[in-house]
Amino acid sequence: MILEHVFIFGSLIVVTWLLVIYFWPRIILFVYKRGLLVKGFGDGPVPVNTLYTQPQALFADPLHVSLPPGSSNLMSYGTNLDTLYVAGWLDLSKGPLVLRVPDMAGRYYSVQFTDPANNTNFAYVGKRTTGTEAGDYLITGPKWKGQSPGGMKQILSPSNSVIVIGRVFVKSDSDLPTAYQLAKQIRLTPLNQGG
Repeated sequence: MILEHVFIFGSLIVVTWLLVIYFWPRIILFVYKRGLLVKGFGDGPVPVNTLYTQPQALFADPLHVSLPPGSSNLMSYGTNLDTLYVAGWLDLSKGPLVLRVPDMAGRYYSVQFTDPANNTNFAYVGKRTTGTEAGDYLITGPKWKGQSPGGMKQILSPSNSVIVIGRVFVKSDSDLPTAYQLAKQIRLTPLNQGG
């Protein structure tokens, strides 16, 4: 009788552990999505299909900057100390979006596209993959049918939900304003607005 209870209890622990392992990435992404879309990172909620740039003050002193009540400085903890962040949550069900990046003049930057359904990165735009010249990139969902206008490179998402995380290198304290202005120029527009 005791052996039967140990077996049942052990089986429940193993099943619970497997469920936690399976759902943990989804739980973390849910928390990230809620933090981004509901709480924001210093300037209030970030609307869907919008990119948010980490404020200069939050980058310069993440532990002591005063944020508005109800906001979060989640983006500043546990991150690189030499990189400004740009973040957004995309919904491609309403149509494609155009990512516009400025000329980075050789500066390191990257824009990472992640599928939240399985937490996999499916595309990058940046110094190592596309270079540092200015460019426009068409981000489309899996069911979109059409032609990429004007030779724009297409980034095909495996789902309509996409996490975007951009990074712009900051060389020094005196370089922060320049890096911040470049990060602010990484933008999204709907395709029907001309990119």
